[in-house]
Amino acid sequence: MDKEKIQKIKLRYGIVGSCDALNRAIDISLQVAMTDLSVLVTGENGTGKEVFPRIIHDNSARKSHKYFAVNCGSIPEGTIDSELFGHEKGAFTGAVNERQGYFAAANGGTLFLDEVGELPLSTQARLLRVLETGEYIRVGSSEVRKTDVRIVAATNVDLPKAIEEGRFRQDLYYRLNTIPVSIPPLRERGEDVVMLFRRFALDMSEKYNMPGVKLTPEAATLLMKYPWPGNVRELKNITENISITSPQREITAEILQRYLPSSPSHALSVAPVQVNGKDNSFASEREILYQILFDLRRDVSELKRKLETRDRNAQHVREMEQGGEYIEAVEAPSTSNVSSDEIIQPRDPEPKQEERIIPLEEQEKEAIKKALIVAGGRRKEAAESLGISERTLYRKIKEYGLEK
Repeated sequence: MDKEKIQKIKLRYGIVGSCDALNRAIDISLQVAMTDLSVLVTGENGTGKEVFPRIIHDNSARKSHKYFAVNCGSIPEGTIDSELFGHEKGAFTGAVNERQGYFAAANGGTLFLDEVGELPLSTQARLLRVLETGEYIRVGSSEVRKTDVRIVAATNVDLPKAIEEGRFRQDLYYRLNTIPVSIPPLRERGEDVVMLFRRFALDMSEKYNMPGVKLTPEAATLLMKYPWPGNVRELKNITENISITSPQREITAEILQRYLPSSPSHALSVAPVQVNGKDNSFASEREILYQILFDLRRDVSELKRKLETRDRNAQHVREMEQGGEYIEAVEAPSTSNVSSDEIIQPRDPEPKQEERIIPLEEQEKEAIKKALIVAGGRRKEAAESLGISERTLYRKIKEYGLEK
């Protein structure tokens, strides 16, 4: 490990810290930079994973070519293939022009796929083909194209666990994970926490021309004991908050305690739900959002259908009333002097009770409960019977309090 070279990298990219795990991640990035091997950068949210693909590209033979960073989790599932591989004119509604895609644009350079764990399975298959053969096909085309792109991927998803749950391809994982680079969470970096606090405090002091804040030894100890679920990003936010709002410039443990959350959680995203004894984290907010919109559209269509049916029934009843068809036959008495008018009497229609429209939420909750009962608690089968994804079913179960 060349400590001098590592220190130069830290100064160039603004990396603060000296823990062994961080130095090891930088060293691996420098060693793999001169190869064309795929690299998988792993680490929790807020640890600074996005810096390492840049280090790899800037120290590689491809540094004179283009570098693209793509956040796979922020692109809608319906357009992700077009964004990555391009599309032909008229391939789908709205495709008024052709698009070359990132794999064509980054030819000869480096493509950083952030949040690669959020890619749909169909897109994962396309990505695997590019990694194996360098070939891809645009959306709406049958022409095979070639590209020479170095892939660096990053994720905060536990990919081995995602493979077990069927959310990530095992063969793609082995292709991406040729060289793993693991970024340590802030809670495992010891005194790096205090160094980062000083750096952020100094930046605020210089930016806004104000006296900087300093930590007492007790406050520094408290800072290192805090678990930092949001990692470096959370530390920066708290440091900036203290720098602006604290009237004291010397921060004691008591003052610092007021700025730290009282019950930090290591799971800042959607809380995991137990499924067959396993935790499942809804990391893909994009998929959840699109499923919510799909469910809403389906619910609106269902409500519209029910209203139309009710209107047709009401119209039919009105037509029967106007035609005098709403009558009731009464058994004729045995006496012969009873007139026919007394045998069959027109009956005024009884006042209809106002139909109660069951709220969509109640309908949805009951449907989920019934589906789970029919499926014997197997949520995958219940989701299929409801026509929704497992992720959406898990979210609905939590939303309606049906975990038990």
